[in-house]
Parts: sequence; structure tokens; C-alpha cells
Amino acid sequence: MIQQRFNELVTEQLETMDKLLYLQSEIERCQELEEELLQLQEMTKVESIKREIASKKKELKEIQNMFQRQTDEVIRSYQKEQDSVTT
Repeated sequence: MIQQRFNELVTEQLETMDKLLYLQSEIERCQELEEELLQLQEMTKVESIKREIASKKKELKEIQNMFQRQTDEVIRSYQKEQDSVTT
């Protein structure tokens, strides 16, 4: 039972990591686009991409917080499993 919960938590954390990596790559892509638009002096498009970057950074922060909570839960689950093995 504890092992199953631990496995579920790890699986959730891997899914969260995938989201983190995707968002980070999206932010990088948007920042590159922002730089290109700045060079082209497309200010209206720059503002739009800046808003998109800010939105993605906010989402990234939320997912990072979720990832940290999941990490804490994985650690607690592992510790419970170890405690049940040693008692």
C-alpha cells in the first residue's frame, strides 16, 4: 500500500517535471521571439509577447511550487515506507 502510493507520487512528479521542462522551453522560445521583434521594432507585438512571457513565468512558478509539494510528499511517503520496514 505504501509502496503503491510512493510510486503514484513519483509518477505525478515526473509528469510535473515534464510540464516544467515544456514551460521553460516555451519561455525561452518567447524570449527569442521578443528579441527578434525588438530588433524589427514591432512594439505592439513586443508587448503581446511580453504578456505571454509573464503569463508563462507565472504558470512556471505555480508548477515549481507544485513540484516542491510533490517532492515533500514523496519524501514523507518514502520515510513512512522505511519506518514500516524497520518496525
